[in-house]
Amino acid sequence: MTINQIIEKILRFEFLNMEEGLQIYNNLNLSDLMAIANNLRFQLHPDKQVGWIIDRNVNYTNVCVSGCKFCNFYCAEKSSKAYITSIDEYKSKIDEMISLGGNQLLLQGGMHPKLGLSFYKDLFSLLKSFYPNLKLHALGPPEIVHISKMEGIDFKTTLKELIDSGLDSLPGAGAEILSDRVRSSISKNKCNVADWLDVMREAHKLNMVTSATMMFGHIESIEERLQHLIFIRDVQSEKAKDNYGFLSFIPWPFQDKDTTLSKHHGIKNKVTSDEYIRMIAISRIMLPNVKNIQASWLTVGKPTAQLCLHSGANDFGSIMIEENVVSVAGADYKFDAIGIQKAIQEAGFEPVQRNQKFEFI
Repeated sequence: MTINQIIEKILRFEFLNMEEGLQIYNNLNLSDLMAIANNLRFQLHPDKQVGWIIDRNVNYTNVCVSGCKFCNFYCAEKSSKAYITSIDEYKSKIDEMISLGGNQLLLQGGMHPKLGLSFYKDLFSLLKSFYPNLKLHALGPPEIVHISKMEGIDFKTTLKELIDSGLDSLPGAGAEILSDRVRSSISKNKCNVADWLDVMREAHKLNMVTSATMMFGHIESIEERLQHLIFIRDVQSEKAKDNYGFLSFIPWPFQDKDTTLSKHHGIKNKVTSDEYIRMIAISRIMLPNVKNIQASWLTVGKPTAQLCLHSGANDFGSIMIEENVVSVAGADYKFDAIGIQKAIQEAGFEPVQRNQKFEFI
């Protein structure tokens, strides 16, 4: 198939196969790729509006048995740095978030070897009893797999128990690269590709709001990046027509500061601004059934993220009142509510605050 034939297929919102995706990724110059992705974005979102959200990322624990080589946030259970966040700490953090106009808590942490289903159920129920309007965007497929194995129950049961206790939506955390070759090298104790995808399938059957992510720029190939996108697209295509499914996709480059991949394997983040923009564009092209593509300003900075808004992205994500995992690995950009709106306006768009369901508020 010629490049022009593939472009025609893209503009009809048809699925590309691996070979076609590679042709587009490798052979189109960046400006052409940006233009095609921008065309798709405006077909889906005709207005020049860009979403953003106020939420807070709180880590319920830093204890984790995964041992991922790209993470320097986690520690062992017996470490002097180990913690489990207290209810008083949650209250203080949530009160501050509410005072800043937010009502969503992104709850993530480690796969603690002793925290089972009852811990998360009790925590979610307690937080909702104090803050009935609080939205809990919490855990991720690796944590669901970890909890399910600890309890000897299936993914669906785990998710239903958590939903009944107050879980509102499921982040696409822990995807990294959906390749078992890559995962066996950089995160061998974390769930495999099939389990990650199966958790999301069950979440979609329960009509949960979910997102999908990709952390790239380490040991993966371009083919593995594209296969990752194809997996996301295929799972999305399986959901019931009116169910939420993946409402957004967020790719970001590997942050290498003080990580095992960097210190012991010499793997550095070499993703340039052009390469990140190319990944945003190819994500929009390969994911015609995922409506929202988010630019990760936290990891690439304001100027690159602004260009992404002309390359297929229609969302700027959160002001990130608190973020501890990628920040400790080198992501140190900051925005407040005024700053994120100004950045969107400078790029030629209208900032509109949204919730996790991508409803403008």
